[in-house]
Amino acid sequence: MIQRSTPHHGSPGNQEITLEPGVFYVCQRCTACCKWPGDVRIEEDEVSKIAGFLDLTEQEFLDRFTRLRTNRQGLSLVEKDNHECIMLDGNACRIHPAKPAQCAGFPNKWNFPGWRQVCEAIPVPCDP
Repeated sequence: MIQRSTPHHGSPGNQEITLEPGVFYVCQRCTACCKWPGDVRIEEDEVSKIAGFLDLTEQEFLDRFTRLRTNRQGLSLVEKDNHECIMLDGNACRIHPAKPAQCAGFPNKWNFPGWRQVCEAIPVPCDP
């Protein structure tokens, strides 16, 4: 069984959403979260992993695929003109095996208001 100790908020910037204790959502790779506008945070320790996966130097990756976050507190992946993640290629993530923790954590570690209306993740009961 999957365990979640206590309910927690969807993200530091999303305090109005509390994640459900006793439920784990299994991603169906519908890519709805990849199309939602906003920052896709890249943490410092993720740069080399993603750059290596793309067969780029760290600087090439940073120059081509990142920008300053909206809050100016780190880096984000750039987005396409339609707000989709730059790494979304059709219905697949170009960097899925090396994707950022923010992406891997959706919707169980964070989400956004209205996410259930667009996300196809399947709720599975777990031990709270």
